[in-house]
Amino acid sequence: MIDIFNAFYRGKRVLVTGHTGFKGSWLSIWLHELGAEVIGVAQDPFTERDNYVLSGIGQKIKADLRADIRDGERMKEIFRQYQPEIVFHLAAQPLVRLSYDIPVETYQTNVMGTINILEAIRMTDSVKVGVMITTDKCYENKEQIWGYRENEPMGGYDPYSSSKGAAEITIASWRRSFFNPKDYERHRKSIASVRAGNVIGGGDWALDRIIPDCIKALEAGKPIEIRSPKAIRPWQHVLEPLSGYMLLASRMWNEPAKYCEGWNFGPRAESITNVWDVASMVIENYGSGELKDLSDPDALHEAKLLMLDINKAKFQLGWEPRMGIKRCIALTVDWYKKYGAEDVYSLCLEEMDKFIG
Repeated sequence: MIDIFNAFYRGKRVLVTGHTGFKGSWLSIWLHELGAEVIGVAQDPFTERDNYVLSGIGQKIKADLRADIRDGERMKEIFRQYQPEIVFHLAAQPLVRLSYDIPVETYQTNVMGTINILEAIRMTDSVKVGVMITTDKCYENKEQIWGYRENEPMGGYDPYSSSKGAAEITIASWRRSFFNPKDYERHRKSIASVRAGNVIGGGDWALDRIIPDCIKALEAGKPIEIRSPKAIRPWQHVLEPLSGYMLLASRMWNEPAKYCEGWNFGPRAESITNVWDVASMVIENYGSGELKDLSDPDALHEAKLLMLDINKAKFQLGWEPRMGIKRCIALTVDWYKKYGAEDVYSLCLEEMDKFIG
């Protein structure tokens, strides 16, 4: 695999929270391949078919730990033991519809969990860079037809989105209060938050996500049931935002006071499309299947239109998406068509090579 980060991660101690999750497993594989010493901290994976399980990345990294980010003392203990230099915080309760069922736990995990990681960073001298991953849903969504910029208000209608908006406010507060770039020579830490769109890719089996829903239906020979066919989202392959997070961390390491801000890592404009069209492209690439519209006017509220403005990352970091929506869907479906018969770790590396190349 081509190292697009110029050997920056080789030998670095990198702690990833949520490494058993969808994005976390892909990030851990990439970091491991780049020579980083990866310390993974997370709860058990969602299913036995998750990318984390099938790839075997837990057996390859430096430490594969089970812990709950709501346990602040445990987090500090892990940081003390492993002395990470870079932290990617991905662990979260990530589902909108589930947040209606468990709103308190959603807030405990997404807000207090984030505070616990920030405090562990604050108490650990070895940490130089912290990249806190939130979501595009952290913005106060007005269903506007242009993308949200990093300086727009945080908010959220549902408990998940609002918890992420609250997490963003928390991160900004800790940055001003304890990691202020003006006082960098005293605290020696750089903290940023990052927001991505609707991330797709192989090895995701989470509930109420369009790609897992499509694949489950296709494997079972059933119609794909679409509850919000007209909802428009900024779709992107998992490797797109991860490349942005990793690039940002390398810049923060070298120029810590310059890049410790909020950043959007969204897709190209052509990849902002509706759920029905995405499911149709999945069927086209899979080679079979049919769609069924289950629109319900009384369904729980979910945003119908949400887009990100990525000009800041483009012009200040030199980052931009590598793939359009058709390529993203093709690469994603390819993983699901092969995972049952091929070595999944090698399959992930193959897809990384395609992405980078």
